[in-house]
Amino acid sequence: MPYIKSIYAREVLDSRGYPTICTEVYTQCGACGSAIVPSGASSGIYEAMELRDMQEKRYFGQGVLKAVSHVNKLLREKLCGMCIFDQAGIDRAMLTLDGTDNKANVGANGILSVSMACAQAAAACLSMPLYRYLGGCFSYTLPLPLINMISGGIHCNSGLSFQEFMIIPSGASSFKEGVRIGAEIFYHLGQILRSQGMSLAVGTEGGYAPALSSNEKALALVVKAIAQAGYQPGKDVVLAIDAAAPQLWVNGKYHLCDKENMDMTTKDLTDYYEYLCDKFPIRFIEDGLDQDDWEGWCELTRRLGSKVIIAGDDFFVSNVSRMHMGAQKGAGNGVLIKPNQAGTLTEAVAGARYAQRMGYEVIFSHRLGDSEDTFLADLTVASGAGYIKTGAVCRAERTAKYNRLMKIEDELGEAGAYGLWKY
Repeated sequence: MPYIKSIYAREVLDSRGYPTICTEVYTQCGACGSAIVPSGASSGIYEAMELRDMQEKRYFGQGVLKAVSHVNKLLREKLCGMCIFDQAGIDRAMLTLDGTDNKANVGANGILSVSMACAQAAAACLSMPLYRYLGGCFSYTLPLPLINMISGGIHCNSGLSFQEFMIIPSGASSFKEGVRIGAEIFYHLGQILRSQGMSLAVGTEGGYAPALSSNEKALALVVKAIAQAGYQPGKDVVLAIDAAAPQLWVNGKYHLCDKENMDMTTKDLTDYYEYLCDKFPIRFIEDGLDQDDWEGWCELTRRLGSKVIIAGDDFFVSNVSRMHMGAQKGAGNGVLIKPNQAGTLTEAVAGARYAQRMGYEVIFSHRLGDSEDTFLADLTVASGAGYIKTGAVCRAERTAKYNRLMKIEDELGEAGAYGLWKY
């Protein structure tokens, strides 16, 4: 059996210019796996903890040399000699070594980098694509992409309250066609913004970041771009929003910031979502309410869940216990899975499987601080998830995932399936 021979981690940069960890795992059979860990800005309070150096004079405290050292010393010593195919055992050994619920001692960033790199090395040992190694012979479903069009919230300084305005090419016949549709709409949106004298600058996830006075104006622009590109809003393409409501929760109310300047109760904001869904073909709302607003989530799901995916990101944080509570209460009907929220590959996959068993739609998601690493694309196919969220068709760290999925679709050929989860 192939055993882990060596592990080496280094500090590298993510797409924001912030440090993150790249880890390489070598096996005695000569295989090597490498992985770069993503990082988020809107981190939920319940997710696994990144370990940062907090040395103000170096990367403004965001360095990860301490976590890198833990990988190169503690984790290397613990894992060398273990079978590379024992993914669950490897992850369990790291969790035992850390000894905390949120990976605070060793650092979730270091632990996840090793977890992902081990899976890559195992696939390399078998000369097998990562998605096939992780998912076996049933890895054939290509996800629908949630493609970022306009960025707001903390992703840029545009004055928009909601964080992302996205499209889902639900009418496409293949993943490649879905990406093409998204790219064409993105181009047309750029032309519309230019014709109106607006900025074509993009946010950190690639979406345009024009200065707009309301969420409605952003949605109207995207609908106009869909139509101008020759597609029918609500049929060929539907809309999705990431409200990132935990960022809007201030002093017991939801504050829609800057130009909108409105304070809303849970009921007010739920009414607002219902109004937007009636006016625009919105079929997906992510983090519509605060991560602790359980009653509000249940009411939002009751009112809109029959026609809209009410998805939890900071609300569920890829955590099975929170999903279980959500399923019992009737809160949400979709779950975003982010491996770095869970902290290990085993926990991320367990979260996705549990969500599927509970009837939730599963969306694998990138992070604000991402990289050229395409692990997420393979993991999405391996898990049979219906959706992937990986940003705009702009910026190389975002398009890398789209390009990888198009390659996987080519490899699968006629065995591949896209759109099994269409509306």
